[in-house]
Amino acid sequence: MTSFRGLHTGHFVMPNAWDAGSAVLLAEAGFPAIATTSAGIAFSLAKGDHTLPDGAPSVSREVMFERIREITAVSAVPVNGDLEDGYGAQPSRVADTIALARDAGLAGGNIEDYDGRELYDVELSVERIVAAREAAGSDFVLTARTDGQLLRTPTSLSDSIDRANRFRAAGADCLYVPGVNDLDEIRTLVREIDGPLNVVIGLGTSTLTVADLQSAGVARISLGGSIARAALGFIRRSAEELATKGTITFAADQIPQADLNLLFARSSKGEPA
Repeated sequence: MTSFRGLHTGHFVMPNAWDAGSAVLLAEAGFPAIATTSAGIAFSLAKGDHTLPDGAPSVSREVMFERIREITAVSAVPVNGDLEDGYGAQPSRVADTIALARDAGLAGGNIEDYDGRELYDVELSVERIVAAREAAGSDFVLTARTDGQLLRTPTSLSDSIDRANRFRAAGADCLYVPGVNDLDEIRTLVREIDGPLNVVIGLGTSTLTVADLQSAGVARISLGGSIARAALGFIRRSAEELATKGTITFAADQIPQADLNLLFARSSKGEPA
């Protein structure tokens, strides 16, 4: 089996799980690695994620890591963690979060340069990646994420590229610039960022495909909270059908209980899904 670090020398797809059951199902599909999604985990707990309204409940680091440990415990493939901004501004706090990530069994993790209100100062952002690298050790794959394009701030694409390259020089193994959905701009990121690029698909109305991105040279493709949001969309549609029509056509899409029992039994024994 190729190591998680080794996967980044080629092209691979890494979908995101939000609990143990979704992790087992994604691994069963044959993906070489999976990731956690802070959004999916937050939504499963009836809390918010990323850019929150004032006063909206968020998920604490302690609770997030409880779920992460549940996911790594059942996953037969490497797991990359969505570690948000490291759960604090100071480099020492980021380093502590990386140490927790290693202890939780993660093969890698993302650190964002966004604090929920604005981007961190670039110099502080670099210091945070340096601290993360020192805490990560040689095997942990550190991904540095810059959110300027996702936030649609005045930050230009060139500014995001500059941040990514500074993070790479500070020790990041993989770079991540979410919010770019134009294929020509993605080709620019691949060409001008000095390291493997992660691109997320499934955000908004983007129609980018795996084939599109891999042909553009993208090393790693993730889905963020897209599968989790789609699952919640299914629940909403099912509830509306039941409440308004009294029918259950949605039940045709369920996985048979016997199949799930067998799948999770194999997983609990450490057998391949």
